[in-house]
Amino acid sequence: MKHTEIIKKMTLEEKASLMSGKDFWQTQNIDRLGIPSMFLADGPHGIRKQQAAADHLGLNASLPATCFPTAATVANSWNPELGEKIGRYLGKEAVAQKVNVLLGPGVNMKRSPLCGRNFEYFSEDPYHAGKMAAGYIRGIQSQGISACVKHFAANNQEERRMSIDTIVDERTLREIYLTAFEIAVTEGKTKTVMSSYNKLNGEYTNENLHLMREILRKEWNFEGVVVTDWGGSNDRVAGLLAGNELEMPTTAGETNEDIIRAVRSGELKEEVLDECVDRLLELVFSTEEVFKKISSTEFDAEEHHRAAREAAEESIVLLKNEDHILPLKAGVKVAVIGDFAQNSRYQGAGSSIVNPTILDHTLDYLQEAGIASVGYEPGFERYGKRSQRKIDRACALAKQAEVVLLYLGLDEVTEAEGLDRQSMKIPQNQVDLLHELYKVNSNIVVVLSCGSAVEMPWIDKVKGLVHGYLSGQAGAGAILRVLSGKVNPSGKLAESYPLRYEDTPAYYHFPGKEVSVEYREGLYIGYRYYDTANVEVLFPFGYGLSYTTFEYSDIQVIEEGVVFKITNTGSRAGMEVAQLYIGCKTGEIFRPKKELKGFTKVSLQAGETKTVMIPFDDKTFRYFNVKTDRWEVEQAEYVIMVGASSADIRLTETLVVEGTNAPLPYDQEKLPSYYSGQVSKISQEEFESLLGWKVPVPTWDRTKPIGYNDTIAQCQYAKGAFARFAFHLISFAHGFLWKIGKRSTANLIMMSIYHMPFRGIARMTGGIVNMPMLDGLLMVVNGQFFKGFRHFFKERAKMLKLAKSNN
Repeated sequence: MKHTEIIKKMTLEEKASLMSGKDFWQTQNIDRLGIPSMFLADGPHGIRKQQAAADHLGLNASLPATCFPTAATVANSWNPELGEKIGRYLGKEAVAQKVNVLLGPGVNMKRSPLCGRNFEYFSEDPYHAGKMAAGYIRGIQSQGISACVKHFAANNQEERRMSIDTIVDERTLREIYLTAFEIAVTEGKTKTVMSSYNKLNGEYTNENLHLMREILRKEWNFEGVVVTDWGGSNDRVAGLLAGNELEMPTTAGETNEDIIRAVRSGELKEEVLDECVDRLLELVFSTEEVFKKISSTEFDAEEHHRAAREAAEESIVLLKNEDHILPLKAGVKVAVIGDFAQNSRYQGAGSSIVNPTILDHTLDYLQEAGIASVGYEPGFERYGKRSQRKIDRACALAKQAEVVLLYLGLDEVTEAEGLDRQSMKIPQNQVDLLHELYKVNSNIVVVLSCGSAVEMPWIDKVKGLVHGYLSGQAGAGAILRVLSGKVNPSGKLAESYPLRYEDTPAYYHFPGKEVSVEYREGLYIGYRYYDTANVEVLFPFGYGLSYTTFEYSDIQVIEEGVVFKITNTGSRAGMEVAQLYIGCKTGEIFRPKKELKGFTKVSLQAGETKTVMIPFDDKTFRYFNVKTDRWEVEQAEYVIMVGASSADIRLTETLVVEGTNAPLPYDQEKLPSYYSGQVSKISQEEFESLLGWKVPVPTWDRTKPIGYNDTIAQCQYAKGAFARFAFHLISFAHGFLWKIGKRSTANLIMMSIYHMPFRGIARMTGGIVNMPMLDGLLMVVNGQFFKGFRHFFKERAKMLKLAKSNN
């Protein structure tokens, strides 16, 4: 341990106090020992530091900070160096605001396009996500503070995220859902990891010894701090035993007492507590050093804004360019239509919401971009209400133009933390507008603003399609520079776009609605499924167009990797993302048809040729063997594929690889669907053969009393009439608020009340309600109305008396 001398001077009470927050965002300080508090702040794509009225849902304003493009956007750059550059700027702003730990990046997989937080995550591919995250982490931590990779692990739905049990087989867990975290830890060297809310195969992640001790600490040699997601602690002592040092936010000392009792009873060895304290102290002292060196708390907002614009420019994806309608020709008369042109949709909603320092708007930058506008019309109501008057006005304007720039997308309440999307469609009123515009002007270029994949049955009605994703505070100007040709687009999709939601592999098992969610599709998420099962998609993983063209040639496979040439065969400079995929030819162990194992971004002048190498690494040929319980290499002939997307393979070669002679892990006869890749409808029996154990009953036991980890939604079947009435009142309030247009407030009810486990009431209220008081509430819920309220108020009086005596 590094801080033995300080720890020797600490009382048991002081050690316990360090293990949970002082308030909503700060850790506990101990002045007599010179231990300061740390400040933790949200910040995957911009600092969200709140100084008053703290919350974890993005409700109250934070200090101004640069809003960079979201992770889902920058992922499309396929450029870890760009991620590192953004990380450096994020780190500088964190230092300026005296933030010790920046809570990001997020690397959870895009198992389903409907996960409400996909805008905050990089990719459907773990290798890609891990490499991008490692870049961010290196950049953030180069400034002396800590990044915090999240949410560890298998947190791939927002609905019921605080209580859902993720059921996933070990190989899928390792290869798909942990690999990005592994890269973030081993290559990015993150100092902090955030545990997720959910259970993993029956245990809360922050109490899961296999996940926290065996994998994170032992296999990956992680020596940093694990912090709970806010309110994500269930059993505080079990969390400490698993190595989850820091619980956030404060519980006003309640869980400190749990720790003290556990040490005194022998349930928790004090040496284990000391190890946790030591790791936390190392994080506190190492990040605090940088604040002693800074002379100013200012940063250059204009410089950071320019960096945000450059990041957006490199991440924008050109998806369609029929008749070379883009870039727009000089002097072409353009009608700008769509509410998102006036009021940019540039970031997500929830804990990552940023108060931007500057905010570009499309209508202010048309002239600067050299675009000749004949006018603007909103065309549609932002939140889905149909307006024929707005459609008519938009069509009248479109008749005056040669090209229509139509800004479509998803609104802020559709993509939000705590909620999953209900469909992959964009609102019907926007589609109606598009169809009407097409009748009067077929030269339509759609600019899409959303943080995740959407269905596009209307795509045949547009000639150009530019996807900006959620491109940050400078995104509006960046998109115009692409449209006008000042920037050659180089973004490529980091997720597949299915033709329809029903084609997705998790369609029948997303989200988990009650007790659990079963990952029956196993390894086959995203392109791994579509390519293996031969399912047609709208746009494949890795797809993106350019204003120039590229030719691949002269592949050579050497011991260190694959070497080939790329030539810019067009008339203007551009950047190309070359992707390395590997496929195994034996078929003895089921695997996807191809898997991403490397990528590089190459900048080329017109006519220029470059020789490119993509190296092999320890992840190129490995698979996780559930019999040996370790990573193995199958002896086989492998297809080495280099392409412009997962569906556009330009060069192939084969390579025989020596294996590790591990025993075959599966009985092929019991897993026919996994060997064929046809996993959209896996039977329970076959899934259990893959798991090696029986799946839990996925529905609530409505005969049992409601307990700490049951949600408020479960009051619908509670024994107590008061609880059932409260449930119906909550449901009515949600529906009513949604109907009258107060959708953000309606969402808040679902996020912070409806799906909240009862223990969350104690964990998230900063000591206003403690666990004994919660016992009283549960008595009321379970039919003991008077006894429950008497208990609640008795315990509250006891708590207030104790607080008064301590003061």
